[in-house]
Amino acid sequence: MSIKSVKVVAIALCSAMALSTASWALAQEAKTLDELLGFVKKGQVTESKENRQREQRFTKDKANQASALASAEAERARQEALSSQLEGTYEANELLLAAKQELLKEKLGTLAELFGHLTSTAGDLSANMEQSVISAQYPGREVFLQDLIKKMSGSDKLPSIAEIEQVWYELNREMVESGKVVSFTTEVAHPNGDKGEERVVRIGTFNVVSEAGDYLTYIPEKGTLEELARQPSGPYLGWARELANATEGLHKFGIDPTGPSGGSFLSALINSPNLEEKWHQGGYIGYAITAVGAFAFLLAIWRLIVLTGVSAKVNSQLKSDKANDDNPLGRVLKVHEDNPTMDPDTLELKLSEGILKETPGLESGLTLLKIIAAIAPLMGLLGTVTGMIVTFQAITIFGTGDPKAMAGGISGALVTTVLGLLVAIPTVLLHTIVNGRAQRIIHILNEQTTGIIAEHTEAKQRT
Repeated sequence: MSIKSVKVVAIALCSAMALSTASWALAQEAKTLDELLGFVKKGQVTESKENRQREQRFTKDKANQASALASAEAERARQEALSSQLEGTYEANELLLAAKQELLKEKLGTLAELFGHLTSTAGDLSANMEQSVISAQYPGREVFLQDLIKKMSGSDKLPSIAEIEQVWYELNREMVESGKVVSFTTEVAHPNGDKGEERVVRIGTFNVVSEAGDYLTYIPEKGTLEELARQPSGPYLGWARELANATEGLHKFGIDPTGPSGGSFLSALINSPNLEEKWHQGGYIGYAITAVGAFAFLLAIWRLIVLTGVSAKVNSQLKSDKANDDNPLGRVLKVHEDNPTMDPDTLELKLSEGILKETPGLESGLTLLKIIAAIAPLMGLLGTVTGMIVTFQAITIFGTGDPKAMAGGISGALVTTVLGLLVAIPTVLLHTIVNGRAQRIIHILNEQTTGIIAEHTEAKQRT
């Protein structure tokens, strides 16, 4: 059975079901058997009439479908014939095109090699111009070269003499401009999103700086200059500002020799942390080491000031014949003045007692300085060990795929060791200086007391 026959049967079944449903509805409304018989008869007549109408429509539709099928088959045959014709035309054109290309190749002769080198040179020059900071001053130079490359890539157009000379001119202009330091006005974008016309200075093909001395970067995709969000530290900004405001003469300037290829040297210089950032890398242990170092420095300065004043008073006491109690030497000498008749042994003990009383005040803070000089490297080592633990934990989690991150963590961990040594070394030197001052005063006390005891003993022996 065909699909059309199945459709006809399905429609007939649906119609029969609909008529049966209508007859059942009429039967439900009949009051008597005669009425029911009349309803059934009327329904049979109606069903026969509708069935004949449906059969007529089905027959007509079947004829129309046969006509449409014949028309479609005729159209397919026509299109197949047209396709065969077009395939023949395409093959003939392919042969004709190959012949024309061979003829063009013969006509070009040695010019084909010339145009090949010209295309290669134009491509390299266009790629260089897209990345060159000179394009910030002369925008759109690469458009001509790109159009020329597209033109020469085809087989039906050849470059003209003027276009070849233009390539030569652009190549020479790039070389000439690479050796110039020029100033021009262009639009500059700042990190906060503001844009404005500013005067900038271009240093060959290496760098561009603003009038304020800030380094700029050229964005080839946008064809604009943008101020670097982070500027290099050190004297570079001062040199750039001096060059931007100069009119003639020679001036120092930090150029990036890798500028045309992406500025990797400048990027590395910018990403290098400055002293403050390195200090912050030490973390809490680094802050503690800094606080201890500051305390040691202040303590040493304070003790130097105190001992300098004491030393001056002791020197004055050496020149005086009367003991003054405003200095250690005077207080020790006063023991002899208060006990002129004391026996030498007792006087020696009294003077030694006086020196012992003065020694703690003179040596105050020296022990603390010595302790700080000893524990500062240990604190630095503690910070390094904890930093290395954190670094190796990160390596355990994330692996060693990024050597820069691993090296950065190790570098940050070593900062505390550097801070510890920076605190320990000056503290040792300050301790030596302060201890020298204190020992000098103590030596004077011992020297004077020894002389007093010798004079007192000699006087006792004469009497």
